[in-house]
Amino acid sequence: MDYGQPVRFGVFITPLATEQPLELAKIADELGFDLLGVQDHPYQRRFYDTWTLLTAIAMRTERITVFPDVANVPLRPPAMLAKAAATLDILSGGRLELGLGASGFWDAIKAYGGPVRTPGESVSALEEAIQVIRLLWSGQHGIRFVGKFYSLAGAHSGPVPAHPIGIWLGGYKPRMLSVIGRLADGWVPSYGYLKAPDLLEGNRRIDEAAVAAGRDPRTIRRVLNAGYLDAETLVSLVVDHGMDTFLVSEDPDEMRTFATEVAPRVREQVEAHRSRRAD
Repeated sequence: MDYGQPVRFGVFITPLATEQPLELAKIADELGFDLLGVQDHPYQRRFYDTWTLLTAIAMRTERITVFPDVANVPLRPPAMLAKAAATLDILSGGRLELGLGASGFWDAIKAYGGPVRTPGESVSALEEAIQVIRLLWSGQHGIRFVGKFYSLAGAHSGPVPAHPIGIWLGGYKPRMLSVIGRLADGWVPSYGYLKAPDLLEGNRRIDEAAVAAGRDPRTIRRVLNAGYLDAETLVSLVVDHGMDTFLVSEDPDEMRTFATEVAPRVREQVEAHRSRRAD
């Protein structure tokens, strides 16, 4: 199961309220990583606000793409999330993707004044949020949307993002995987919650939903929060299990070793596999 996507590498940075996230982001940018993800748990007292941090990172880097890994939708109204994402995409020169999550830490969300939803309600709310966000990136005026959880009553959209922002969903269960296949541009699981066989099954479910919706599964990004894995494992995760993008440890020494030794080896071996298959 290899979708033929370019292999990309990123770094998962913890938003500790210190200078460290900004320093690590600069290192990742200089080392040539493609992507930088920041978790979004606003109720963690030691963490910066993820959106503010992503903006600061984007302003202090030159080429790396940033994204919330993944945004806490219950605490972030989708209309305002759409506005924030479009703004940062423009300010960064098109270097933003949007990770979204239905969430699950309901006691913490309630403590911050957010809603408490059942698992089914949280997925339904996320589906509505995707629709609202895309409407508010459309450039249309007088937009109306009536949902169970969110609504728009004559909203004027804008500014339009600098590039077509991808919406990537974090999720593991069958219904979420179906939503990814039908509506999203990417899947963001974490290695540990899922192992290689689970990734195969998850990709299969996403593909089935995509085909049923008339979409090409090959256009859906498969982004894995991987930690630090060896080259052979990463190659297998690409050519045998369908993943194409990997976020690795934020440790500076490990980042340097990965960027200079592991990443080139993975790309070379993946290309060799693909060339043999094409012959």
